[in-house]
Amino acid sequence: MSLIKEHDLHKRRWSRNLGLGLVLAAFVVIVFGLTVAKVTEGDVGRAIQGQINQ
Repeated sequence: MSLIKEHDLHKRRWSRNLGLGLVLAAFVVIVFGLTVAKVTEGDVGRAIQGQINQ
């Protein structure tokens, strides 16, 4: 229990920051996935095994 009561503005700001963080994380995952797909030419299994043609 804190000594100072948290203002409602801080709670709303925290929820907005959390939402924005999740959106940014999803964007990073999508960009990373597209990059992996482009670099491995769609065959991620062969890339993991190290069998990519150069």
